[in-house]
Amino acid sequence: MSDPIVMVSSYPPRLCGIATFCEEAREFIAARFPHRDVLVISHTDGRGDGVLPLIDLADRRWWKAVAARIHELRPYAVHIQHEYGLYEYLDERGQGDRNEGFLDLLDAISEHPIVVEPHTVHGRIRDDEADFIYKLTRAADVVLFKCHYQQWRLDWTFTSHGWPTPRNIMIVPHGARPDRRYGVHEVPSLRRELGLDDVPGLSTHLVGLIGWIQSNKRWDILTGMWEDVAREIRETTGQEWDLLAAGAMRDPHHRADYERYRGEVELLARKGLAHYYEFIPRGEMYYKMMAICDFIVLPSTDETQSGTLARIIALNKPYITTAPMEGLTAQTLESGGGLLFTNRRMLREGVIRLACDEQLRLELGDRLRRYLDEVVSWTVVAGQYEQAYDLARNAKRTGQPVILPPEF
Repeated sequence: MSDPIVMVSSYPPRLCGIATFCEEAREFIAARFPHRDVLVISHTDGRGDGVLPLIDLADRRWWKAVAARIHELRPYAVHIQHEYGLYEYLDERGQGDRNEGFLDLLDAISEHPIVVEPHTVHGRIRDDEADFIYKLTRAADVVLFKCHYQQWRLDWTFTSHGWPTPRNIMIVPHGARPDRRYGVHEVPSLRRELGLDDVPGLSTHLVGLIGWIQSNKRWDILTGMWEDVAREIRETTGQEWDLLAAGAMRDPHHRADYERYRGEVELLARKGLAHYYEFIPRGEMYYKMMAICDFIVLPSTDETQSGTLARIIALNKPYITTAPMEGLTAQTLESGGGLLFTNRRMLREGVIRLACDEQLRLELGDRLRRYLDEVVSWTVVAGQYEQAYDLARNAKRTGQPVILPPEF
């Protein structure tokens, strides 16, 4: 094999959205580069072929072992997934280093082509985040943002500080699988496989709340109105619709909300209006659980990009989500494949509208199909990664920084 592509990230079996993202991205990068190994330097809990579990955040100098291994591997490109919590060293007082170790890593491997993909870039960033992104864009050859708004909002922020706006930012959307589009004819067998045919009285029409159960996902917004919504749908269409809430808790800090959300669903279940299904939202099960729903509700109060939405798009599944909400709103506007709500009334009306209008569901699904094929398919995204690697390699070869045109 030629020089490998080296990814740096959390990795399964860690229950982490970035880990799952890296696993999928790696699959399609490997398909794009069949003659190169695609290796992952992960935290110490990472496992799998080609996974090097070296990141030990108990050590303040964790980055030294990572840098040493990267030098040994002589990579074609280094592709790093960034989330603040993944690289934060905490001292004996519990004080964080504000990702200084991560920046030290970039400095230590600066001779290699470096592409960094930050997963949290808020439209209105805090001063410490702005300072970090400024340093990040100076240390990396190419920085990948998920959405265009993040780039033009960063220009506003940096200009207000009197800083030069980085010109090495490339927009590469969150990838979505192109191979998980279940047909309507497959839903009955999926329901049997998942054991849902054994749930007494569960309707054939399902509204889905699917994914990790976290405080910011606000399942309670829908569960609190579902009894009234289900009654209006039944009176309008003559159809019975049930709420399918499925997922699991990931972060123990969210236990109180998890128990509250789950309790509200189980109360509805006792009235014959809902069903709760506990599962780890990963792999095939995640897609299958969404596939049996007529549409998905994705309420969230903080989301710069969303693995849940990527799976909704992969399935071409109509949905309704919160606005204005960073990446959720941006991708909904770009795809035209979902509805938006800003208050409870809009959510109620949107859910009823989707349930009562099959033609609308078909139209939204078709828009998502086109958006997937043309914009966010992992196959398309892997091609954009290749462009980023080429830019980074050329910058190292010529000594000239990457300069890309601004969005506005």
